Amino acid sequence: GVEEQKAARQFIKIKKEVKIEVADKHASLKPYSGSKFSFDIEFDHPAFEDHCNHADIDLNSQSFIKEISRARTFGFMRDIEMLRNNNLGLGGSMDNAIVLDDYRVLNNDGLRYEAEFVRHKLLDAIGDIYQLGHPIIGEYHGYKSGHALN
Repeated sequence: GVEEQKAARQFIKIKKEVKIEVADKHASLKPYSGSKFSFDIEFDHPAFEDHCNHADIDLNSQSFIKEISRARTFGFMRDIEMLRNNNLGLGGSMDNAIVLDDYRVLNNDGLRYEAEFVRHKLLDAIGDIYQLGHPIIGEYHGYKSGHALN
């Protein structure tokens, strides 16, 4: 349920643009009157050529639930043995992740969203930014970034 809090909610207001670049990847925050997130991905893989590689969202509880929350992580079949040997991805399955071979998505049910790959990266970025301790009033944009860069 929802319970009204006694204290006012605190936010982090982005007052000027901040951008970090590493090689061909970047992440930025800039002033905006709400909470907006956008992301672009690039993968040299046939499955990504058939799907949208850009997503953006004006963040609120409804848009998050409808457009982002169900986006699964994704990985490549060729990497699964290495991940498991390093005690990583142990809870991963075809039910909670998108698995690709060298040509296509292997999940029988396909993708949950047309742009599920990039929407998952957006979900990651939203989670990374929320680790600041407060929601932002500003705009985040990521290009090929990951958790460390976010």
